[in-house]
Amino acid sequence: MTARDKSYDDHLIQSLTDPAEAAAYLDAVMEMEDNATLLLALRQVAKAHGMAEVARRADVGDKTLFRALSSAGNPTLDTVNKVLHAVGLRLSVQPLQVDHLEAA
Repeated sequence: MTARDKSYDDHLIQSLTDPAEAAAYLDAVMEMEDNATLLLALRQVAKAHGMAEVARRADVGDKTLFRALSSAGNPTLDTVNKVLHAVGLRLSVQPLQVDHLEAA
């Protein structure tokens, strides 16, 4: 990782401690409709809040959380919900744009 990459990563992790920033980040990532990218984003948000602390607040084991949010992870909806609550967020559903539905 170059110094520039490290600087960006540090800035991103710091900004994700703000619930509004984390929510906007996750919302933007969800628009991409890519599960691997969503897992990475969830991992970054959890990292910003301290993985061990998130695991404690979510009432899941450290290893379970690391495994669920790893690049090979496949967390349950329950785990995702617990992680979001542990960092001060919640899952929400919104209608798609009408033009998006017509294209489908």
